[in-house]
Amino acid sequence: MRKYKGIIFDLDGTLLNTIYDLADSVNAVLEHYGFPTYDNEAYKLKIGNGFRNLIEVSLPKEKKDDEMLVEEALQLFVKTYDQKYKDKTVPYDGIPELIDELCSRGIFLAVNSNKRTDYTNALVDKFFSHVPFTAVYGEREGIPKKPNPASALEIAGMMGLKPKEVLYIGDSKTDMMTGANAGMDTVGVTWGFRGREELEANGGTYVVDCPKEVLEII
Repeated sequence: MRKYKGIIFDLDGTLLNTIYDLADSVNAVLEHYGFPTYDNEAYKLKIGNGFRNLIEVSLPKEKKDDEMLVEEALQLFVKTYDQKYKDKTVPYDGIPELIDELCSRGIFLAVNSNKRTDYTNALVDKFFSHVPFTAVYGEREGIPKKPNPASALEIAGMMGLKPKEVLYIGDSKTDMMTGANAGMDTVGVTWGFRGREELEANGGTYVVDCPKEVLEII
């Protein structure tokens, strides 16, 4: 019997490399205010906890507690990202092939992201419109964000599976914690925004360096 019958994927840094569009959009906001900007590598450590947090951790330290500024900068970011979010974003090498192979094996698939739901759905639809995902969830009003396991457990229920039958795959400690909190084994991917050290330090059941290694786990 197959141990895992379902997989829940994170989006940014796991299925899609979204770093360039996110970095360009935040930097455009920072430039608007005359604040220092950051390179792509720096943004890899800032992404993963929603848009508001991304803005807060990108503003100068002395500005982070200015709620009016944060809200204004967030709205400007959303307007900017709305124009840029499909410019440079692409699936990671090997991801389309992995998804297709998992589908052929009858594995239930889903996406669970802290990204805003409209962008999550739009990007999944652009690159994976043929995939019969059980659910595609982004940040939802009234539903706590990862690492709270609410969405992951909801998805497992929709799949008709027990948590131990579902594999949770992501690129950050937030994903490793989400899976663990849901009672699911986790796969940390090193091609994303964080890296092996963070994934292992936060209890990843498995850590892989390329998408095809997921098939060996399944």
